[in-house]
Amino acid sequence: MTHTDGGAGRRTAHARSYLMCPPEHFTVQYVINPWMDPARPVDTVRAMAQWRNLRKTFTGLGHQVRTISAEPGLPDMVFAANGGTVIGGQVLGARFRYPQREPESAAYLRWFQQHGFPLAVPPRSINEGEGDIIFAGHSVIAGYGFRSDEAVAPQLAGLFGLPVVSVRLVDPRFYHLDTALCVLDADTAAYYPAAFDDAGLAALASLFAELIEAKDTDAEVLGLNAVSDGRHVVLPAQACGLAEQLSAAGFEPVGVDMSEFLKAGGGPKCCTLELRS
Repeated sequence: MTHTDGGAGRRTAHARSYLMCPPEHFTVQYVINPWMDPARPVDTVRAMAQWRNLRKTFTGLGHQVRTISAEPGLPDMVFAANGGTVIGGQVLGARFRYPQREPESAAYLRWFQQHGFPLAVPPRSINEGEGDIIFAGHSVIAGYGFRSDEAVAPQLAGLFGLPVVSVRLVDPRFYHLDTALCVLDADTAAYYPAAFDDAGLAALASLFAELIEAKDTDAEVLGLNAVSDGRHVVLPAQACGLAEQLSAAGFEPVGVDMSEFLKAGGGPKCCTLELRS
């Protein structure tokens, strides 16, 4: 289902602040989602070039990018979106489903506590940060079913003082909410319906005036793992059809090649944690 009315001329960009982690130790060493295959090696030089281009894209659009140092032995630390959730200067730390990634929790929480986020608190329930927790302007959407627990909702509501809408993910390829949903602005989102159950689809329809439905071919290159500033949408360059849909809705798509990170089930959003003051 797609609800759009053209949107030309009414999309507004807002300067954002992001946290990123360079892929100095990025490899695919284990399998914790359907995209990962250690037999498909990562080109580390190319991955670094793609990451630098993503960072340059953000700064070129007027956004601030801060970095956290990569730590040896944590190949997925590059996926900064999973490091926590920041809303109104308050931080909920992450607690990872798989032991391979759990040391990232402390690394990110330390960074928050040392860099002007004194209200960083540890989680009570398993949650993988903005991978499954999406700020939607007046509410928070929390995905569960594969990597985060539905039980995180009360802590989110208590910490951030916002309504929390929980949605179940049902397709293991879209193991995090940010692989199947991108909030474009307070009224608009792009999504892949097959990733949600009926209750989740109804919840999304109630939250957004406009829903842009991604086609299979674009979802399958993680085209929805995108970052929007309200006007510009940084998304995988391979998601050509979705880029056309976004343009028709009045947004400005900015394609970036993140093919090395796709080998681990990641894209632009996975590499980007928004620091909301």
